Amino acid sequence: MLENCRNARERWGGVSELIDRWLKERQELLVHYCDLSGQDDRTPSEALMAKFVRFCEVLVDYVSAGHFEVYEQLIREAKEFNDGGLELAAKVYPRLAENTEIALDFNDRLDGRALSGDEVKSLFDELSNLGEVLESRFEIEDFLIEHLHNVHADKVLSSV
Repeated sequence: MLENCRNARERWGGVSELIDRWLKERQELLVHYCDLSGQDDRTPSEALMAKFVRFCEVLVDYVSAGHFEVYEQLIREAKEFNDGGLELAAKVYPRLAENTEIALDFNDRLDGRALSGDEVKSLFDELSNLGEVLESRFEIEDFLIEHLHNVHADKVLSSV
């Protein structure tokens, strides 16, 4: 997953400051995900809970930036260039919305209270599933960037 993030930044870095910032947030999300998933000691502790809380903060920021900034920009470009991008976005967006619900549900598990050992174990099981969901999300997002932004990159840059 981390390698795919680097590849995406290499392909699209510099095309748009918004996308650059968002891909940087993706990388930060992956760093926190890897830190958590690599934990040997899964005993509930303040340090472990702080890592989960920070991961969830970055997760929600990333998902929100996607929906309220990046996707909106991609849709605006698709409307402006009217070359089939809106139809493509309409097909892909429901998958992203479903994916977002899974991420937000994970975040909601941390409601500020102390978690029991069983709850932490369950959270780690869900973290593994969330990793698969995030990987799928990144592929969809990369596809959208490539097909809704990169095809217009020269036109977008020349109109700025």
